[in-house]
Amino acid sequence: MATPRVLILRAAGINCDEETEHAWRLAGAEPERIHINRILERPRRLLDYQVVTLPGGFSYGDDIASGKILATQLRLHLMTVLEEFVGRDGLLIGICNGFQVLVKAGLLPGAGLPRATVTYNDSGHFEARWVTMRAESSSCVMVEAGEVLSMPVAHGEGKVIVERRADGDALAILKTAGCVALRYINPSGGPAGYPFNPNGSEGDIAGLCDRSGRVFGLMPHPERFHDRLQRAGADRDLNADNDGLRIFRRAVRYFA
Repeated sequence: MATPRVLILRAAGINCDEETEHAWRLAGAEPERIHINRILERPRRLLDYQVVTLPGGFSYGDDIASGKILATQLRLHLMTVLEEFVGRDGLLIGICNGFQVLVKAGLLPGAGLPRATVTYNDSGHFEARWVTMRAESSSCVMVEAGEVLSMPVAHGEGKVIVERRADGDALAILKTAGCVALRYINPSGGPAGYPFNPNGSEGDIAGLCDRSGRVFGLMPHPERFHDRLQRAGADRDLNADNDGLRIFRRAVRYFA
């Protein structure tokens, strides 16, 4: 199996980069944490990697809005090389704040599709809890349609809102395009609602991907569930992949 090189993009306020590096290493990748200033100095350095990860945290203190400043840096200075990177079969993943960045940079859901944004939770406060999700997309490289996943969330701005369009139901368009990668669900089978949908996301969206399935973002933290001991009472096979690690392993297997 090939060992993909993973760039973990750092910036002021990012605080989940070390956990993300650990998860990638457990999954069999070769991760490296690099500050965005070094990439801005030489943007085509991105092309030396197979995966680019935007980890969680509070980039630039989430001043203005969550992820907005880092998203603007990507859009103004790195968009061309990021598009080339994805076009070369690279994988781009954003976790929590990284998801907010990808959405606000316009990389998710992607060109030609209804736009989205990520804003304040309906609860009006920070949400830190375990959630259950179902994978909805058959095109997303890092999830398998129909699987049920459990991971923790930790965010104050996680509500996904999709634009209103005159040419049809924007949420339905995203679903048809295979761009709704993950949805919050009630583990007992009832309506999601709060707290199962912790932020009020439209369509219970927990994660999005682009049409290619190679650009993927999610609000929950897969890097925080790579070991069964990270969840008290988890009834799991000690030798099995846990739900978060499964996402990282799939990305590694993509390059096998």
